[in-house]
Amino acid sequence: MSSPSTATPSRPRRRWLRRTALGLVVLVVVAAIGFFALAPGIVEKGMNQHTGEPVPDVGEEARGLHERLLVVDMHSDTLMWDRDLLDEGDRGHMDLPRLEQGNVALQVFSSVSKSPKGQNYDSNTDDTDNITLLTFAQLQPPRTWTSLLERSLYHADKLEDAAERSDGRLVLVRTRADLAALVAAREDGEQRTGALFSLEGLQNLEGDIDNLQVLFDAGARMAGFTHFFDNEVSGSMHGVDKGGLTDLGREALAEMERLGMVVDIAHASEAAVDEILDLATRPVVSSHGGVQATCDVNRNLSDDQIRRVAATGGVVGIGYWDAAVCEATPEAVVDAIEHVIEVGGIETAALGSDYDGATTVGWDTSQLAVITQELMARGHSPEDIAAIMGGNTLRVLDEVLPG
Repeated sequence: MSSPSTATPSRPRRRWLRRTALGLVVLVVVAAIGFFALAPGIVEKGMNQHTGEPVPDVGEEARGLHERLLVVDMHSDTLMWDRDLLDEGDRGHMDLPRLEQGNVALQVFSSVSKSPKGQNYDSNTDDTDNITLLTFAQLQPPRTWTSLLERSLYHADKLEDAAERSDGRLVLVRTRADLAALVAAREDGEQRTGALFSLEGLQNLEGDIDNLQVLFDAGARMAGFTHFFDNEVSGSMHGVDKGGLTDLGREALAEMERLGMVVDIAHASEAAVDEILDLATRPVVSSHGGVQATCDVNRNLSDDQIRRVAATGGVVGIGYWDAAVCEATPEAVVDAIEHVIEVGGIETAALGSDYDGATTVGWDTSQLAVITQELMARGHSPEDIAAIMGGNTLRVLDEVLPG
């Protein structure tokens, strides 16, 4: 008789271990799929919100006027989120169908390349970054995981891809000729929405002025110098030092004007804003924010800054969220617009929603006629309303964009 095998008792144990290991692998895979499928949407729903207050009904006269306007919004952060611009979403504030419903002729789409943890209006370092985790969670290309430049180039590609798939409904605006073609098409009754690519802070230069040309070649036609932290080109209103322009910042300003990029002072420190306005030879904009006279928040413009922006021929874009206007209502937005008009003239007032910028608003882009109605209710003429809602910004773009 042969001796008993010593291997037999271990087989059930090995099978149990294999089944346990397989179960753990399946659990991890399912959890990962769930995370990557659900987490980005959950995060966005928690950050891009609505107040829940009823949106005012828009009367027939205001609706008719709004449908005849060329509406321009100077700032949204929609490219940051994992959504298809061509699909009407169930979260956030903006996509192409909602832009069409709101009769928006031209939307400026910003690239957010870095955002500090615990972001606040008073003081932030550049030591942390929320966007890195977002690039992982949204399964963006590995090139975007560590490079701020590549994140903005990815956003540019995303916008260009949406335009290419839109059957002509979404068109890129990079030159004065593009702008003229867009305006002519809309005046002929065509359903066409312009898209202009911008940069929320020049930290994506990664300290190299040559990268400004790279971003310009990718379609960037507007740029702010900072976001919520000081960077290599400028101090931020929300940074630690809040200094002025650096040598690289002054070089970037001159190069932007040479290339045909709109200079944006949003988020810049007081010292940087003063220096930009001292050096600028072309119209300067504040793409999104408010005014201190109606909402005393540090990022909002003083009367002197409004006057100086106006002196360049530029515009001030009023946002719709609480930190811009202190109350997310049409009345508060128009209060700020009217103050810009009082200080800087009718030609200086413009719109800059900051939609999808981790903001809470009272209406999304499909409901923009509420602003037209509030302006009408206060006695503004159709000509002035047309200027405020987009005409002024179109004038600036026509002056600054390359030929």
